[in-house]
Amino acid sequence: MEAHELVSIGKIVGTHGYKGTLRVLPLTDFPQRFKDLQQINLSQGKKVTRHKIESCSPYKDLLLMKLEGIDDLETAQLYRNALLGVEEKDVFPLPPGYYYHFQLVGLAVYDREKGYLGILKEVLETGANDVYAVDSEVYGEILLPAIKDVILDVDLTAQKMTVKLLDGLLD
Repeated sequence: MEAHELVSIGKIVGTHGYKGTLRVLPLTDFPQRFKDLQQINLSQGKKVTRHKIESCSPYKDLLLMKLEGIDDLETAQLYRNALLGVEEKDVFPLPPGYYYHFQLVGLAVYDREKGYLGILKEVLETGANDVYAVDSEVYGEILLPAIKDVILDVDLTAQKMTVKLLDGLLD
């Protein structure tokens, strides 16, 4: 397994104590998912290692996690900034109509009237709602607000998103 095949759900930000316990910053809207995990993938650059989770408990805004094979402070410090990841098939299920960013990036985007616009290249997180950056050969970069009035349909099987452009969006 390679690092780019994983969905990051946490990041090791430090150690706790001297027995190899890791301080983990959750990178998920569902930190409760850590409670039931038995194994986790750690990625550092292109290197991925799989570890059994011995224990995991909340600690302030972080998690304290003990992994098999990381039994002392020195070894634990080697994993600082490593990402904790799961395979796409193991992501926390979302309600209908909600999608992970990795599921949307790469979708072909079509407007009801103008037809093919381009490929969704990035999801930008803003305060009010996400914004989808679409790379279009005809219009350049198009920024679409991720709201119901604009995003009409997402079909992951067909790798297609249907939108309705708001007036002035391409000006």
